[in-house]
Amino acid sequence: MKTDVVLIGSGIMSSTLGVMLKELKPGLSIQLFEVTDRPAQEASNGWHNAGTGHAGICELSYTPDMEEDGTVDVTKAISVFEDFEHSLQFWAHGVRKGIIKEPGDCLQPLPHISLVHTEEQVPYLKARFEGLKKHHFFEPMEYSTDREKIRSWAPLLVEGRDEDQPIAATHMDGGTDVNFGAISENFCDWLGEQKDCETHFGHRVVDLTKNGKGWIVTVCDELSGENRTVEADFVFIGAGGGSLPLLQKSGIPEAKGYGAFPIGGQWMITGNPEVVEKHTAKVYGQALGAAPTMAVPHLDARVIDGEKYLLFGPFAAWTGKFLHEGGSHTDLPFSIRPNNILSLIKVGLFNLDLVKYLVEQGLQSKSSRMRELYNFYPDAREEDWEVIDAGIRVQAIKQEPGEEPGIVHYGTEVLTSEDRSISALLGASPGASVSTQVMLECVEKCFPELLESEEGKSRMSDIIPNWNEDLIGAESRDRYLDLHAKAMKDLNLL
Repeated sequence: MKTDVVLIGSGIMSSTLGVMLKELKPGLSIQLFEVTDRPAQEASNGWHNAGTGHAGICELSYTPDMEEDGTVDVTKAISVFEDFEHSLQFWAHGVRKGIIKEPGDCLQPLPHISLVHTEEQVPYLKARFEGLKKHHFFEPMEYSTDREKIRSWAPLLVEGRDEDQPIAATHMDGGTDVNFGAISENFCDWLGEQKDCETHFGHRVVDLTKNGKGWIVTVCDELSGENRTVEADFVFIGAGGGSLPLLQKSGIPEAKGYGAFPIGGQWMITGNPEVVEKHTAKVYGQALGAAPTMAVPHLDARVIDGEKYLLFGPFAAWTGKFLHEGGSHTDLPFSIRPNNILSLIKVGLFNLDLVKYLVEQGLQSKSSRMRELYNFYPDAREEDWEVIDAGIRVQAIKQEPGEEPGIVHYGTEVLTSEDRSISALLGASPGASVSTQVMLECVEKCFPELLESEEGKSRMSDIIPNWNEDLIGAESRDRYLDLHAKAMKDLNLL
């Protein structure tokens, strides 16, 4: 079989790229391969991530600690907000085109709140608020230390709290709860219905071999055990934790030196209606001690498969697995190569606090986890909550010149070969939320010809109206407000 594009994985990244390419060039042939029996069962699955539309509103990890002059650098939060705006625009296009059938199955409007509860944290949050409030993205944001005001936003944060304990919060409407798995499923369904496109579930990609300017992709049918090959001009590896092993099989020089550092996760969850109905917000705090940024504690209202829940966490854990479904604890040792072993050893030696934190988190009792929950919800009852597994995040590891030995990188990175015939997604947060921006950059790099013609530019402007516009500058305020309001209306988020 010969095809223009092979997509490996059916999560939010691969499915977004598939839809974007097919919309830009309807005659393109695309084959998607997924090892599980249905779409988005790994990191994009609704139970495996926080479901937060990361827009920098409540995530304190995007704004560093307060500077000596009493200010907080909000540049990263503003940048993430603009990137998420691209996602909203793209998803709104999907609704208008019938690609997303029921937006309510994918997105829910939900206020985003930042919470601090120590004397040292209150001035920081006030400075963060003052920095963000100056920008038109965050004009609706409110700040308060008044308990009754905070109670009106999220009563569980106040009920049962010691009167002497400092508390401050910011609140902003317009946030979202996102089921990235449901969006991915809509995208995969639509892609499989298009001419010259197919989606194959229960199929594992087992090898990648360079073939001139393209690739021979070897695929195993998990049911029959039979292998077959597909020739492709371009391959995108969006296989979550499975990306690095496949990238290593490709043999491209750009992959040399990369290692992987998997971090497992767990949630505490309640479906008690009496509790759930009292909390309709996503509330983020600050990371504790050696916790990675993806383990910032938060108490979230969630809607998954039409049911309402509260999730608290995530709690990190040590794991050797790269995938939640079908992964093995041998994944980590089997990923070791002569060119990455030094980086991996240094990760262990120079991140002992992180390794210790992951082990301790995995061994925590339920009562110990409840003590962390009490910081957000002082009146929580242990019998209302249960512990469930979350997804696995595989961080890309590579020593860069001038960096400290064995530094652990957090973020999302697309690695592309010099001839632009293969790209692979590595990393995690903010991942899914900025999937549209990440895949837009992939198109610009690997398919520049699609955006060079006036027709191509017009098509992309229809898909993402602000794809080549700066919405950050003050002069763009009115343009941003118009585009944002239209997207929110199309997504039924107003």
